[in-house]
Amino acid sequence: MLAQMLAPAAVLVLWTLIMLFWTAGTRFPALAKLQDKSGIGKPGGRGQDLEGVLPDRVNWKSHNYSHLVEQPTVFYPAVLILVLMGPTEIDVLLAWIYVGLRIIHSLWQALVNRIPVRILIFTAYTIVLTVLAIRAVLATVFADPSAVS
Repeated sequence: MLAQMLAPAAVLVLWTLIMLFWTAGTRFPALAKLQDKSGIGKPGGRGQDLEGVLPDRVNWKSHNYSHLVEQPTVFYPAVLILVLMGPTEIDVLLAWIYVGLRIIHSLWQALVNRIPVRILIFTAYTIVLTVLAIRAVLATVFADPSAVS
């Protein structure tokens, strides 16, 4: 069951890198098309500097990549805690639901980006993550100290 619990986390790591490459693959051509390159490529420049410079549809991928390195920082340790404590089938299912919803959110934000739907997806995966976190707490706080691992 350990590999089954780690698999969703591994998929989310890979998906995060896919979003990074998608971001680069849309930003670099958009930057090349800019007529006015003033301020682009200046020392110390950051991705945020491209807001209002590049088309919104190009920046949406970057926004999503940023989201993938925010909330999942809570998902990964929850997964590791559950792996160490012995995950159940429910834990594995919840982890896959979380990852599936994150991927749907990425695609929606990168391609359509209508806020009401994004909020519903965000709320759904946040609830799933909350349940995973609670399960991780319960697995540790109520662990039998006499049980041999």
